[in-house]
Amino acid sequence: MKILTRFTQSFLPTIGLLLSLLVSSATIAAANESEGLSGANRLVESQTKMALHDEWNTLLSRHVKPIHSGHSSAIDYAAIQQDRTILTSYLNQLSQITQAEFDAWDKPSQLAFLINAYNAWTVEFILTKYPDIDSIKDLGSFFSSPWDKSFIPLLGKTRSLNDIEHKLIRGSDRYNDPRIHFAVNCASIGCPALREEAYTGAKLELQLTQQTERFLADSSRNYAKGDSLYLSSIFKWYGDDFTKGFRNTHSIEAFLLLYSNSDKGVLTLTPAQRQAAEKQQLDIKFLDYDWSLNVAG
Repeated sequence: MKILTRFTQSFLPTIGLLLSLLVSSATIAAANESEGLSGANRLVESQTKMALHDEWNTLLSRHVKPIHSGHSSAIDYAAIQQDRTILTSYLNQLSQITQAEFDAWDKPSQLAFLINAYNAWTVEFILTKYPDIDSIKDLGSFFSSPWDKSFIPLLGKTRSLNDIEHKLIRGSDRYNDPRIHFAVNCASIGCPALREEAYTGAKLELQLTQQTERFLADSSRNYAKGDSLYLSSIFKWYGDDFTKGFRNTHSIEAFLLLYSNSDKGVLTLTPAQRQAAEKQQLDIKFLDYDWSLNVAG
């Protein structure tokens, strides 16, 4: 019995080592399986985000037309009405995204989602009364703004257009990008162009840059004359957004200088005007806003 005990004891370290190796192998296998699932989940998530806006992209590419030398765009609302099932399907997909799913995305994908949601729901809002509508303002009343109407099921709540723009985008402090004002579209001629493609996280930086240049290059809405800058009222309503340090700019003039005198002819300034803008010595005047419906003729 003593011999057997000593024999057993002599093998205990070996047995322990074997058990340890088995446990380690199982742990590594489980980790590899988990990593594989995690990688697969990331791939599915990436593909989902890319495909999410496909239907909206289809509608935009079909029914939004550039006008005014490409500085603006017009929407064929009648044609979108014929494709209403596509729009409805897209809006339903947006409504199914949970807050947890949204929060797990990178910021560009989040912002692209919110911009697309704002624009798509605005088109849907117009279609509720089209063609008996001349302006989005017709959807409100003397006591109620159309932008305050809560009718959008998004991220677990029923929201208004103002909720999306001013709370989720501007008020969240997640994004702090004033260029969103050239991407969200209020269905009016005075608005920056509704882009002819959906926004995506992967392309968002390029898309926002192009939208900004596109709007600022429109000399009917933004131009310099003498010692004055004549700008869209967007810069009056949301002036504070252009002073919060985007790319180290803390004034409207500094923001505009990021896009002036470029090879694309965006907001051309003379050397004297540029020097005055750098010193914030230009007199800024805001132009009237055209709230007429941006409908294709």
